[in-house]
Amino acid sequence: MAAQDASMRMTRQSVPASSRVAVIGGGISGLAAAKQLAAHDPVVFEATDSVGGVWKHCSYRSTRLQTPRPDYEFSDHPWQNRADPTFPTHAEIVDYLEGYADTFDLWRYISLGSKVVDVKFLGGGAAAGGFFTELWSGTGEPLQGKPMWEVGVANSDGSGEVRYYSFEFVVVCAGKYGDVPRMPVFPPGKGPEVFKGQVMHSLDYCKLNEEETVELMKGKKVVVVGYKKSAIDLALECAQANQGEGGEACTMLVRTLHWVVPSYSIWGLPFFLFYSTRLAQFLYERPNQGILRSMLCRLMTPLRAGVSKFIESYLSWKLPLAKYGLRPDHPFVEDYASCQMAILPDGFFDMADRDMIRFKRASAWCFSENGVVLEDGTEVQADLVFLATGFEGKDKLRAVLPKPFRDLVVDKSGMMPLYRGTIHPLIPNMAFVGYVESVSNLHTSELRCRWLAGLLGGRFALPSVEAMVKHVNGEAEAMRRTTRFYRRHCISTYSIHDSDAMCADLGTRVLRKGNWLAELFAPYNNQDYKEE
Repeated sequence: MAAQDASMRMTRQSVPASSRVAVIGGGISGLAAAKQLAAHDPVVFEATDSVGGVWKHCSYRSTRLQTPRPDYEFSDHPWQNRADPTFPTHAEIVDYLEGYADTFDLWRYISLGSKVVDVKFLGGGAAAGGFFTELWSGTGEPLQGKPMWEVGVANSDGSGEVRYYSFEFVVVCAGKYGDVPRMPVFPPGKGPEVFKGQVMHSLDYCKLNEEETVELMKGKKVVVVGYKKSAIDLALECAQANQGEGGEACTMLVRTLHWVVPSYSIWGLPFFLFYSTRLAQFLYERPNQGILRSMLCRLMTPLRAGVSKFIESYLSWKLPLAKYGLRPDHPFVEDYASCQMAILPDGFFDMADRDMIRFKRASAWCFSENGVVLEDGTEVQADLVFLATGFEGKDKLRAVLPKPFRDLVVDKSGMMPLYRGTIHPLIPNMAFVGYVESVSNLHTSELRCRWLAGLLGGRFALPSVEAMVKHVNGEAEAMRRTTRFYRRHCISTYSIHDSDAMCADLGTRVLRKGNWLAELFAPYNNQDYKEE
């Protein structure tokens, strides 16, 4: 990692005429896009004063990565301490990302404090009239020397001035998390307005320092709404702040249960053996697979169920899930296939055993004067209610995209319909990176940015709009058959096949290991995809 001082880093504050490509967002995906698309002199518009995305602006003090360090690194920028078995903190990840920008001189492409507030389509023609017969210039060649988008950027100086810049291609890396909180909707007279205490979304909690968080929660009755990673971390921080005299227990309000995992080891076996090798992923359905493979997948249903039950047996033995009524009814594989699995922070159930974290199940609830009321009439008293209810990332896109494109962001499945997880068949000369989830989102984004660079560089052409739509629909159908939580675009059970397809498009090797044993039994990671 480069040792360059942050004060020495130069960022672009103007847009030269030579810039043909705009990148919206300076998180992991935005940095990967800047590096891979450097030949096009991109401009990265980052709304805040630093890169890092959610790791910089939407993390708690205790937030750690959920993936082992070596599995979360760029293929050409390994961690210096990659042998360290601990999960990196959010501060370590920000340092790593800034080091990546240093190493590849990405700061020259980045314009900090530049918030994209509007995007206008300049292409005209069929798309503007609501008919999509001539998208992608009719040939699938994005860069033809003709501006297609106008990007409106507001500077952070507070002047309110919006400047517009024209580009041939726009890469949206604004992310799914942060910025726009998902807020529960309540009937009249049953929302936060009747509650005498304080209500705060986890997004606002992220903006506090450690001293402020302890002061906020110490000695207060706290309710945390949610049971995903952010809610679990928040409940643990609350319990830690309330240790000692005068401390109060934190109550988690749980609607949907998901499987949690204490470590990447199951009955002494490494977790990757179950889902992250070619042999393991051969058991699972892939999008757009043929009839023969579909029949084979049906025959292997008992084996898939056996793998899931094997993992469930370990988690039920290792964790007090039954004791606290936290054992999900659905199979583990459904959470893994939808990227819902969460890694437990150290000490979480220790705090529960000390009665510092409590759990209440409720599919519906509302506010009262003194706390929250569950659907069975039980009242949980509270001074402070945290809403760890997620984010509306797609609303960020709708806010800046023009019609008719803003209405195309989500299809009937609830997913973003993206070909190769990057291109919307009906939105020309625009790509979306960071909207597909996997075990390692960094790897997923880097490979997609490399694929995108190949597309813009003319190494391959896109299929027809009809073919892309058919492929996207096939992915949605595969997700729907695999998990009840299919509205999240997750590729974890077929990630290697997904990478194979992009390598094939680029004309590079599909089989990346040195021998057939490794090809079958070794996990794939970013180091296997170093550029040739």
